[in-house]
Amino acid sequence: MPEVIFNGPEGRLEGRYSHSQDKDAPLALILHPSPELGGTMNNKITYMMHQIFVQRGFKTLRFNFRGVGRSQGVYDHGEGELSDAASALDWMQEINPNAPYVWVGGFAFGAWISMQLLMRRPEIQGFVSVAPPTNTQDFTFLAPCPTSGLVMHGSRDDVVTAESITDFAEKIQLQKGIEIDCRQIDGANHFFHGYEDQLVANINDHLDRAGAGRSMNTQSKLLAAAE
Repeated sequence: MPEVIFNGPEGRLEGRYSHSQDKDAPLALILHPSPELGGTMNNKITYMMHQIFVQRGFKTLRFNFRGVGRSQGVYDHGEGELSDAASALDWMQEINPNAPYVWVGGFAFGAWISMQLLMRRPEIQGFVSVAPPTNTQDFTFLAPCPTSGLVMHGSRDDVVTAESITDFAEKIQLQKGIEIDCRQIDGANHFFHGYEDQLVANINDHLDRAGAGRSMNTQSKLLAAAE
């Protein structure tokens, strides 16, 4: 997938962008975990999420927040990183003016930033939030949550407590017209080691139910028919 460099608020930002031949394809923006803890766009779960959306026909971008890899700037505890994410979405929309809608996805810190971004951008139709840091970051800005989405966590996550995830999902689920699909993978830790296939399957199932992009069920049937 091609490397791209685009302008951010504090200088150049480095990303990986997967294009689609369909000019009307939707967009997906994937955000990586905390730079303070070594998170980059090449994090395993971030990469997996990128691939899921590519396979569904989305034009998909993941990028390094400021100060990570070849991205310029310094870590800004979330505020600057939110501006970086907004700039990344601006860049995608500028080169894809026909895109009908956007999904955002993020892992850990990236999930927190993605949820803030969807509060500011009405074109975001859905989200995939993997292990959002609900016990260490403030999510009260989701009042009300403007769109439905998926929250994934592992039962053996020793970074984010299951209780805080459940409480978070229940609070925003109460808002009229919003459906939060909260799923737990039994036995999985914070990084879903050994449970990657289950994580991918659950994300694809949610996206199928939401009608997001190309259905993986449809793809499987087409491949089977071709054989």
